[in-house]
Amino acid sequence: MRKARVIALTAGAGALASALVAAGAAAAPAATAAVGSDAAAATPAVVIKPGVHQLPQAKTLSTPWTTALCESQLDILCYQPDQIRAAYNEAPLLSKGITGKGATIVIVDSFGSPTIKSDLSTFDKQFGYPDPPSFKILTPAGKIPAWDPNNADMTGWAGETTLDVEYAHAVAPGANIVLVETPVSETEGVTGFPEIVKAEKYVINHGIGDVISQSFDATEETFTSYRQLEPLRAAYKDAYAHGVTVLAATGDDGATNAELDGTTLYTKPTTGWPSTDPLVTAVGGTQLKEGSDGTFSSVVWNDTYDVPLQQAFTGTNGPNPFSTGGGVSEFFSRPWYQNGVARVTGAARGVPDISLSGACDGAVTMYTSYPGDPVGWHLVCGTSEATPLFSGFVALADQVAHHRLGLINPALYALSAVRAPGLVDVTQGNNTVSFTQGAANTLYTVKGYSAKRGYDLVSGVGTINAASFVPELAGRAAGF
Repeated sequence: MRKARVIALTAGAGALASALVAAGAAAAPAATAAVGSDAAAATPAVVIKPGVHQLPQAKTLSTPWTTALCESQLDILCYQPDQIRAAYNEAPLLSKGITGKGATIVIVDSFGSPTIKSDLSTFDKQFGYPDPPSFKILTPAGKIPAWDPNNADMTGWAGETTLDVEYAHAVAPGANIVLVETPVSETEGVTGFPEIVKAEKYVINHGIGDVISQSFDATEETFTSYRQLEPLRAAYKDAYAHGVTVLAATGDDGATNAELDGTTLYTKPTTGWPSTDPLVTAVGGTQLKEGSDGTFSSVVWNDTYDVPLQQAFTGTNGPNPFSTGGGVSEFFSRPWYQNGVARVTGAARGVPDISLSGACDGAVTMYTSYPGDPVGWHLVCGTSEATPLFSGFVALADQVAHHRLGLINPALYALSAVRAPGLVDVTQGNNTVSFTQGAANTLYTVKGYSAKRGYDLVSGVGTINAASFVPELAGRAAGF
């Protein structure tokens, strides 16, 4: 494994360009497994789940939720897509025609949604957005089963699909969208993830997409060994070889994650794969706060102890884990591009790499009409929001660069090292969570990580100011 060259530079256009050149020149394959793998490689029996929270059906509206309505009815914050654009200062890019034109975002979900095209059209008409230049649905892993509105797994993934598509498109309205649906639910584990590998390899090998958005994860501890996980990395190795950017959500349970049964939570810090994979960009969640002057700030997303939020989404006072995932990998050693933050990650791969809006107290509104859920406008949140949002910004950078960016992690850490203007440090918050479980309803607290200046294990290198970040990521001067 080659390591990045150490470069001492001051911030500025020349320094930034030099740092990015160095990052590109030192490109290297993934880190090796950090633990022993003496157990026999078996068919994975892991639980993969979408990272999305949705307000209960009884609170669906016939018109989009507004911030004022959320504050008055639920005592929480929520935003519409134009506010998300404003939060990340996207207007200067859109005014220059930087819309993701020519780039293709691939979104991968089980089952998809039978109404996704019409729902996106309704969403676009409501907010005055153009339809995507091209919106295709592919099923390379096999035919999707007949829609069952009584199947909570299907309707849950339909909600995930809708959030992914609508908000990737909101950020990159000029990008093509390819929705890749798989016929087996990842929550079944044994067969679900190999189906995703097959589907992703298909789109990569056929040159169909430039950036892949994944809003699901499996707790690393649910794998018996690295040897069990390693075959499932085939799509990410393929993406690396073809220069395709792959993103994954870090999960919504804070410092913990679910055990193999999908409901019991670990009482120790854990992380989820594929966000921990060194060939994947891990996207965490922040909470956006809008000031009286219309500007936005970001803190780490953690609604675990937010009573109004807990009442709105769970009907209880909590605590229940509603927080961004983050921590260090059990399986992967520190990749070379994180050598500059070794004092934070230690010898292991640290996640997230970057963070965007994902808080439930700060949810976004989306439109759905698939059978099984009430037709109308819902509130949704989670790192499932953050990940497609970031896929849109990567698509914008692809357009500026006039080519795919591939693995962007080296560039993210190079930008952070020179304090590039496009990265906005997140210095407040943590992902410590508490919950009760077991027959005795025992209260557990899993201590997580705290935000601080520079890289940390809850916000990564921070969040973004898109007007600067997009050309920086593309390797172009601010005027491009």
